[in-house]
Amino acid sequence: MKKLLVLIALVLFASAGVAKADTLKLMTWKGYAPKVLVEKFQKETGISVEVTYSNNEEMIAKLRATRGAGFDLAQPSQDRISSVQAEYGLYQPIDYAKVDGKLFIPSMLEAVKKNTLVNGASYAVPFCWGTSGLIVNSEKAPGVDSYKALLDKKFTGRASYRLKRPTIIAMGFALGYDPFALYADTAKYQAMLDDIEKTLVAAKPVVKNYWANGDALLESMRSGEVFVAMAWDNGGWKLHGENAAIDFKAPKEGALGWIDTFAIPAKAKNVDAAYKWINFMLRPENAGYFTSEENVPTASADANPHIAEAVRANFERSFPPATIDNIKWYPPVPAELEALEGKMLDKVKAAK
Repeated sequence: MKKLLVLIALVLFASAGVAKADTLKLMTWKGYAPKVLVEKFQKETGISVEVTYSNNEEMIAKLRATRGAGFDLAQPSQDRISSVQAEYGLYQPIDYAKVDGKLFIPSMLEAVKKNTLVNGASYAVPFCWGTSGLIVNSEKAPGVDSYKALLDKKFTGRASYRLKRPTIIAMGFALGYDPFALYADTAKYQAMLDDIEKTLVAAKPVVKNYWANGDALLESMRSGEVFVAMAWDNGGWKLHGENAAIDFKAPKEGALGWIDTFAIPAKAKNVDAAYKWINFMLRPENAGYFTSEENVPTASADANPHIAEAVRANFERSFPPATIDNIKWYPPVPAELEALEGKMLDKVKAAK
């Protein structure tokens, strides 16, 4: 009897170990792990998926508390990785031999490798992305293709943008700077900010308002109060569905892009499952399903044929390959520069 009990105990222990090994613990954003795809992955691989919804701040806090344990895969934004990795060591380097590189848009994969590089190793691959650029009413503002339209006197009282750092970065590129290349030189960055401040203050008559509420901005474009605005791609596509004359445009200086990634925590227990999930989610048919459901662009190179027609039309219209390659992806911003930016924006707002 004792032998039988011991044998049963060993079987149960082994079963528990198998179950644990066959579970992927995923920390991600709402909508990034659709139920249909979770079920499909589980059926294909036999690996169950435990999903915890989070955001950048919570991901960092949870992984700091456990020193990189508790999850097998996380999805931080690419500009929130290198600084916390350098300070806390929350992630492990990506083994790119285990990632099917052919699945990714090449320029996007290279951007993430570059922007998550710490001590010679990179720590993420891209999953999805989005941009800010221009929303233009082509009937009222024909031919607009540059952020400089937000400064153009012929649109006096008809332009709108936020007094936030994306506007600073956009204006930097419009004035001939490369803001990201200046991150390491505070003095040069300040000189750029001084130039942008003078430019924005001089162009205040062009501005209808500095928008803070996205819905209010869209309404001002519907009503014809605003002809050209700096805003997100989704907003432009929504308006285009209502009025073909209004659409999102990536400026010739380059749209400003964010990327949400896959990163493997330092003490992940099921690393093999993490790589399987990454490759699974970037497969064209799966990435196309995700984008169709969430209306968020995917980093999958060949997903377009699998994206719902109405959603695909937005991407193809706004982001041909050359435009994607010209996107300016946000790198991590040094904290001291954010303070300088805040002071400059306050001066612009207060200027008469």
